[in-house]
Amino acid sequence: MSTAKRTRIKQAAQLAVPQNKDECAEYINQIGRCDRQIAVLQAAMNDEIAVITDRYTGEFTPLQEQIKALSEGVQSWCEANRDELTVNGKTKSGQFLTGTVQWRQKPPSVAVRGVEAVLETLKRLGLSRFVRTKEELNKEAILNEPAAVKGVAGLSIKTGVEDFVISPFEQEA
Repeated sequence: MSTAKRTRIKQAAQLAVPQNKDECAEYINQIGRCDRQIAVLQAAMNDEIAVITDRYTGEFTPLQEQIKALSEGVQSWCEANRDELTVNGKTKSGQFLTGTVQWRQKPPSVAVRGVEAVLETLKRLGLSRFVRTKEELNKEAILNEPAAVKGVAGLSIKTGVEDFVISPFEQEA
């Protein structure tokens, strides 16, 4: 058995840098071509996915209808025999050899129509404890007057970051 160490050679990724304005224009052209090829491939992929989806959708529908009918039957029988299944309400589920059924109470929720009117009514009736007031920073005002907040601990203003964007020209059909 050899104990010689294998030498690994690491190569830096090759960065393609255009050497002049014409080459740079050609790179942008190639970027546009690649973008268009990606769009064509995505469209072809989506077409294939649509065909597969259509093929299986027809098979799902009757099974989903069968599950719905069977579920309604199981629920009906279990409701009629709930005391036996839940040991007179001591449990929230019933056991079968093939699975379980459960009764679960959903937590209460609040539904509101016309938020502004409800808020006004609660305040007028002296029920302000049910109205939440949220304090938050006015970042727009801070950006308009940065000198006024200079030196405030925990507050800093970040200057904008410059993005570099390449936009190959495209013709709309």
